[in-house]
Amino acid sequence: MSGDGRERDLVILGWGTAAFSAAIRASELTFGQASIAMVGRGPLGGTCVNVGCVPSKYLIDAAGEAHARSTTRYPGIPPGPRSVDFRALMRALRDAVAGERRLKYEDVIAGYGNVELVEGTASFVDEHTVSVIAPDGGERRIRGHNFIIATGSSPVVPEIRGLGEAGYLTSDTVWNLDELPGRLAVIGGGPIGVELGQAFSRLGSRVTLLEAMPRIVPRAEPEMSAALAGALAGEGMDVVTGARVMAARRTSGGIELDVDADGGRRLEVDAVLVAAGRRPNVRGLNLGAAGVAHSERGIRVDRGMRTSNPRIYAAGDVVDQELMLETLAAREGVIAAENIYGHGGREVDPMSFPWAVFSDPQLASVGYTRERCSREIGGCSYRSVELGMVPRGRILRGGAGSFEVVAESSTGRVVGVHALSPWATEFIAEGAMAVRLGLTVADLVDSAHVFPTLSEGIKLAAQSFSRDISRMSCCME
Repeated sequence: MSGDGRERDLVILGWGTAAFSAAIRASELTFGQASIAMVGRGPLGGTCVNVGCVPSKYLIDAAGEAHARSTTRYPGIPPGPRSVDFRALMRALRDAVAGERRLKYEDVIAGYGNVELVEGTASFVDEHTVSVIAPDGGERRIRGHNFIIATGSSPVVPEIRGLGEAGYLTSDTVWNLDELPGRLAVIGGGPIGVELGQAFSRLGSRVTLLEAMPRIVPRAEPEMSAALAGALAGEGMDVVTGARVMAARRTSGGIELDVDADGGRRLEVDAVLVAAGRRPNVRGLNLGAAGVAHSERGIRVDRGMRTSNPRIYAAGDVVDQELMLETLAAREGVIAAENIYGHGGREVDPMSFPWAVFSDPQLASVGYTRERCSREIGGCSYRSVELGMVPRGRILRGGAGSFEVVAESSTGRVVGVHALSPWATEFIAEGAMAVRLGLTVADLVDSAHVFPTLSEGIKLAAQSFSRDISRMSCCME
């Protein structure tokens, strides 16, 4: 065991999005004078750049390209053959991830001379000290005046009889594939399962999506979940809801799954991708020694990201909260650093952060659904507009899609905006701004949009609170 005896101003456990944001902001606030130790393991940058947002969107966009070449929405443009070199695609994907990690993490942190990177697994000895076990087994102890815990999350693997022996992929390991599975079962119909399931389907796999809940993406508005499921099925995916995988076994033909759905069914596939959500990385941190309250759902914090120990903060996926988002983790890391270094009173409002499914069509959402609004706020009003009512949607010959605005009945304050549409992720920020700033339906109506764009769907939904939009001309104010 070793230690240099000096106390760091700030010790950050983890080196993903939340950790980097905290280290950079703390450095800015102290003009590079704060001594910061950032303790982590695995590739620098954490989940998002290595196994999350970056590789998944690369694969989704590549799959979209293959799909576009083999299908067409417009008369007069015949589809062509689909040809995918999966090995070359995955090699390029891994190169892209490495490049992004180098550009935005390795090169960035190298410019902060006050930040020390310590590789290893950390656990608290007491509220002032962590023990770090290096990859070679050596132990080092680091003392800190303040701490930020940003250890992220890991894939949840359900307890399914025989699954471990049969073998499976997760959203962390699927990027190592070099051969496209001919038949793929995806366990979990949340954002990760839907995104990767559709991507593999478009690349040529026969995909069965298995969701235990009555509908996929359960957090979304029910009609949008149903429409998205219909769109996936229309592309050839087998979407099975109310499905629980009871057992798995390796056979000469691949992997056989016993599925409790539709009276019971047996499914034979070449690979299984487990996408059943992620779990906060709290195990092994010995949080009790530091007086930090937590559960299997994560570390409990106030809106300023302070834990039950006022000297210790937490940020990102390790926190007990509904959403696991890269953008939310980044904001929480910044807020934690600002509150530590004298900018007290800074808080995070998770309800103003948009979340999305990068499917086709994309599903993007911010704030309250109408059911949650009625339950938690009280009086709730909402209006929905189908994609076909939006001129740009008709030009694109889009299929399923809709836009919805949820408002507080008494004030007209916008508390939720939801969209199932091509490129919804690109314009949901308008809804997020409306929710964060407390804008009203009238404010959305008064906003000017470029014509024709899909974002007009938000304005049309707002206009439908007070008029029959079927009796409006294009661009009618």
